[in-house]
Amino acid sequence: MPSEPAESSTRHPLARGFTAMMIEKVPSYGNKFLYSLGFLSMVSFLILLVSGTLMTFFGPNWWLTDVAGGYTRSVHLWATQAFVLFILLHLLTVFFTSGFRKPRRLTWVLGVLMLFIVLAETEFGYILRGDFSSQWRSLQGADFYNGAGLGWWINPLDYGQVLGIHVATIPLVLLGLVGLHYLLVRVLGIAEPYRKDVTVTTVKANHNVLFLRGGAVVVLVLGLAAALPSPYISPTTITSVATQDPTLFAKTVVAEFSASSDTAGYSDNIDPYTFDTRAVFVEAPYEQWLKANPGATDSLAAFNQLPEADQTAALQALSDYYGQDKPDPNAMPQGPATGVVQSLTSMASAGLYEPALLASNLGSRQASVGTYADRFLADTGALEEQAGELGITTEQYGMVREESGHAPGAWWLSPIGLLNHTVLVNDDNGDRDGAIILGSLMLTMLAFPFIPYVNRLPDVLRVWKPIWKERGPQVRHRRIRRGARPMAR
Repeated sequence: MPSEPAESSTRHPLARGFTAMMIEKVPSYGNKFLYSLGFLSMVSFLILLVSGTLMTFFGPNWWLTDVAGGYTRSVHLWATQAFVLFILLHLLTVFFTSGFRKPRRLTWVLGVLMLFIVLAETEFGYILRGDFSSQWRSLQGADFYNGAGLGWWINPLDYGQVLGIHVATIPLVLLGLVGLHYLLVRVLGIAEPYRKDVTVTTVKANHNVLFLRGGAVVVLVLGLAAALPSPYISPTTITSVATQDPTLFAKTVVAEFSASSDTAGYSDNIDPYTFDTRAVFVEAPYEQWLKANPGATDSLAAFNQLPEADQTAALQALSDYYGQDKPDPNAMPQGPATGVVQSLTSMASAGLYEPALLASNLGSRQASVGTYADRFLADTGALEEQAGELGITTEQYGMVREESGHAPGAWWLSPIGLLNHTVLVNDDNGDRDGAIILGSLMLTMLAFPFIPYVNRLPDVLRVWKPIWKERGPQVRHRRIRRGARPMAR
């Protein structure tokens, strides 16, 4: 048996082991940039793991207030942009060159799964940023997951659950998929042309160029993080609403009291968004108010003793009063319901209402103070108004751009924005039907290599020509005589 070359034998065992993991021989086009995309995706993923670990270790206060933390937050943003971009380009390269053909079907399936998992992971990351965008995206995500029938398991309004999914569950799943994906690529090698009229030579993989490209990605991400930092707009709070517009807060409390708010009538009927709004937003915080004000009149008990017809009339009178543009304080309806609403309004202005919602967990399986606070804020309309001013509502193509407009947002959500402006524009069940469309797309992409005739689409498009093309005589296109059968490689 021939001995190992002297150069290889002098390498450090760790270096030899790392080299053994790399693909040594590739088709002549295998050193082109398009065939570095998988590696560059991994470089971006590593940046995400490092920056994300630092952010998790030091916490939100660090990445929102500290200079180093803010920079790390920006690095995480730009690494996300790079990660999604490289994965999409890598998948397109495989698609156009029919790299999903047997025996590489499983590598395609794993790649598609990783793409959709990464897209979900990015949205969970946005929810954790701690700014207004987090609030708005969590509400949109809640509607989407409910529409998809997943609201029972996934609650984007629950910060703790989203944190666990984003920093532990999905990264572990991705690491497993990436490992299996690369193992298959390492065993099968880079896909060579499937066409018999195209031949290629095998060359040595240029690892130096590969690592230079990876280093360039690192430098680019770090530079963009400094030049275009991740934006920050303070989240809206119940306290800020009650302070700036007490009438709006009182109007919303009355709607929760009378079970006429959007949350009270949530149509998807999926826990944790179906709860008794009177119990959560009125009774539980008012009980806390009574404890903080011993000796105060229990207006809620007095209200509950009224006949049902009188309760309905009292709440309707309050709803009409607070529904005016400029309610006259002298014309305010009197009665126990008014006492409850005024007490809660004062409580909210003092910053005590939102913490009191902690006592409102009345058995909803996944409900949290974040769930209740965001649902209440959604009912006020304040979040949608601000999102409209920032240009990130569904009508404005959602969260495709950042809330400040000076850095790219989730541009990969453009297809969802397109759906919302076309086939779903007049659809009252747009979240459900959008989830069905995207789910169908994912299943179609997963099954694509196995669908006869349809899986020949890339060959019809002929985009493989510029991808496989290489300067010099390394790639030769043999002319096939009409009626003659091409020689098998």
